[in-house]
Amino acid sequence: MKRIITFSTIMLGAGSILAQETEKKPLTISGYAEVYYQQDFNNPKSNTRPGFVYSHNRNNEVSLNVGLIKASYENEKVRANLGLGVGSYMNANYAAEEGVLKNVFEANVGVKLSKEHNLWLDAGIMPSHIGFESAIGADCYTLTRSMLADNSPYFETGAKLSYSTLNGKWDMAVLVLNGWQRIQRVEGNSTPAFGHQLTYRPTEKITLNSSSFIGNDKPDDTKQMRYFHNLYGQFQINEKFAMIAGFDIGAEQKSKGSSDYSIWYSPVLIAKYSPTDKISLAARGEYYQDKNGVIIASGTENGFQTFGASFNVDYQILSNFVWRTEVKSLNSKDAVFLDRDDRMKKGNVMAVTSLAIQF
Repeated sequence: MKRIITFSTIMLGAGSILAQETEKKPLTISGYAEVYYQQDFNNPKSNTRPGFVYSHNRNNEVSLNVGLIKASYENEKVRANLGLGVGSYMNANYAAEEGVLKNVFEANVGVKLSKEHNLWLDAGIMPSHIGFESAIGADCYTLTRSMLADNSPYFETGAKLSYSTLNGKWDMAVLVLNGWQRIQRVEGNSTPAFGHQLTYRPTEKITLNSSSFIGNDKPDDTKQMRYFHNLYGQFQINEKFAMIAGFDIGAEQKSKGSSDYSIWYSPVLIAKYSPTDKISLAARGEYYQDKNGVIIASGTENGFQTFGASFNVDYQILSNFVWRTEVKSLNSKDAVFLDRDDRMKKGNVMAVTSLAIQF
């Protein structure tokens, strides 16, 4: 009997140690880096892509899109994230921010408001609640971002009240924000912006999402209300085939107090096929119309009206290391692209390749 008790005690002790080892650590450190080379076949003199491109926006050079180091802390009651970033993505998207804020990828804290339910209040600089694409390219179907993603917020600053059902089917959030992709509010602006997010997962293979933004992103004396909605569906058809369909639409007052609005919209469809564990192929079709230049000011007669198509090949070298190559074509109603001789052209074809690692 003594031997049995001793053996049981040893096994219980070993089980306790194993449980401690497998218990989730509250603090995790992670990182991401993506290096790319892009060739614009119009061969413009500038090494910067057109102004409506904010991710992978350097041409004819080896460039770092984003290098990120992130610390995350979470227990049953609180959570926090701090991410610092560098690269051409940071330079383009944080150009309006001052000083060290240009390098703050994410900085937020959250507190759980209920013991029994997934009800959280988070505040700070957070990833955008809008859209299905992010700055972390390896998490996206395509190497470059769609026009829809590049011209809606990648990040936001404010407070978010969120709730997730215990069965994982519904996520809901309401937000109070400093503005449209802002850390600091526009000088002279005293009006908060608002947003919502509603995500439904009827099955493990389907995600449906609705997100909105309502607010003024200009000084009070030139206040123009903006109303924006993003809708998308993500569908894992089978083990090898997946699709995303998205649609953005926005309206902004033409002037302060006006009842007339400028409208812009953008549909996108992306299909991904993975014949093996190592290889993935993706094709994208998209369109962006902004006749009045609310988001993309082309300065042309018909405004910005552009079709896009791309084809993507990924090779998963390691589980956390991927080589990606994409060819993309853009065709606009007006001539909005420059060539080497500073002539305006309606079409633009480019090729880009990248290496991305997550750790």
